Amino acid sequence: MNSLRNKVQLIGNLGNDPEIINLESGKTLAKFSIATNDSYKNANGEKITDTQWHNVVAWGRTATLAEKYLMKGKEVAIEGKLTSRSYENKEGEKRYITEIVCNELLMLGK
Repeated sequence: MNSLRNKVQLIGNLGNDPEIINLESGKTLAKFSIATNDSYKNANGEKITDTQWHNVVAWGRTATLAEKYLMKGKEVAIEGKLTSRSYENKEGEKRYITEIVCNELLMLGK
């Protein structure tokens, strides 16, 4: 059951081309966002689509695959773990971000 403690699986569309960062250590990092949609009917019977945006980071081989094959609009399935971190922006304000560290990537569609 330990493998189920922090596991995220999403299918969505890329909101932008991956941002690729090659670190001095030789590691490769890919950052991108995906949108997931959920539809439901409200009290008046109107169809409502709710779009959620998810920040994704991938390292190593997964980042290399993202760089080579992913582009804005592509449908993907990802699996990873949910992480939260904080950082300071240029103005010195503390910001918090939640992102998915992707360890599996599957390209869907055409």
